[in-house]
Parts: sequence; C-alpha cells; structure tokens
Amino acid sequence: MTSLVAATVAFIAMHFVPSTPLRAPLARAIGERPYRGVYSLVALACISWMSIAYSRAPVEPLWAPLRELPMFVLPVAFVLLACGYFRNPTMVGADKLLKSEDPARGVIRITRHPLMWAIMLWALSHLLARGDLKSVIFFGGLFLLAALGTVLIDRRKKSNPDWARFAAVTSNVPFLAVAQGRNRIVWREIGWLRPLAGIAAFVAFFTVHSYLFGARPY
Repeated sequence: MTSLVAATVAFIAMHFVPSTPLRAPLARAIGERPYRGVYSLVALACISWMSIAYSRAPVEPLWAPLRELPMFVLPVAFVLLACGYFRNPTMVGADKLLKSEDPARGVIRITRHPLMWAIMLWALSHLLARGDLKSVIFFGGLFLLAALGTVLIDRRKKSNPDWARFAAVTSNVPFLAVAQGRNRIVWREIGWLRPLAGIAAFVAFFTVHSYLFGARPY
C-alpha cells in the first residue's frame, strides 16, 4: 500500500511541472519536442508503477461496492473521449482554434474539458464499484488529477489573448454554460459518427476487460 501511495503522489506531482516556472527553462534546455517526449516517458513510468503497486496491494473493503455503476457511466465517458478529440481548443498544441470565429463547437459547448471529464467519470465509477482502500488511492488519485487538470489548464491558457472570449461561452462543469444561457447545444455539430464510435469502443473494452485486467467489468 505504501508503494501505491508513493506512486500516486509521484504521478500527480509530475503533472504540476507544466504549471510551474520549471517548464520554460526545461523546454529551452532540451527543446520543446524532447521535453514533451521525456515528460510522456516519466508519466508512463509513473502510471506503470501505480498499476503494479495497485495489483499487489491488499484488498481492504470500505463499503459495499456498486459493481454495476461503470456499465451506466462509462458509455458517457467513452462518448466524451470520442467527441473530445475533435476540434478541442484545450488540448496541447490546439491554441490556434481559439482564434476561430466560433471556438466552442460540438461537445465543447457542453464542457470545455471533455477529456478530463471522461477520466473523472471513469475513475469515480471504478472507485465506487470497487469499494476498497487501494481503489480510493488509485482511482481517487486519477480523479483528483483530472479535476485539478481542468483548473490548471484554464489557468495556463489565460495568457492567450483569445482565451477570455472562449471561456465566456464555455464552462468547465458540463452543461453549466448552456444552463446559464451563454451557449446552446447544436447536435448536428456533434453528429452521430463520433458518439457511435465511443459506444463501440465501450462495448469492445467491456468485452475484453476481464482478459486485460483479470477482473469482471460488472
């Protein structure tokens, strides 16, 4: 359990580097692309450490697990993932999209962080479905990181002069901008192909879950 805590803390801590003054000198010293490559390798090492530690940690039940919850939550998460990779101004290297006449289109009208919310839904549903201490640490850490990630991304993007216009018509919390009248959902922008791809990915992942992780998905 100690190793799992250490791995989770390391994984969360390394994601704060891009939001600190350390990023700029590191990127200048080795170059932007090498920096991103090293950053990705460190992230992969940390998540691998977390996964191994999680598999080896003892099961200490905390509550009656909600085993079926992911079956209802994950389709939404997969749809957010599938739609969120299309024309998303909050993704790395996509700042140019903020300059467009209508920067918030498709699923971005619902939330400007669809990828982070997909991770949060995945992590929270698994945490509640497992109901043990090691899952609180592992999935809770990933949920916390994704939630903080939305805040850190917003803070980092504020330096872009086009960000204020984008933020004015979008929201972090899903549907909040729509509920406040700052935007509206245009279903034709979302279409059916990407949501269908998300559902198909969920079905495929659901089918092979037991083989990949050694645990039934329900």
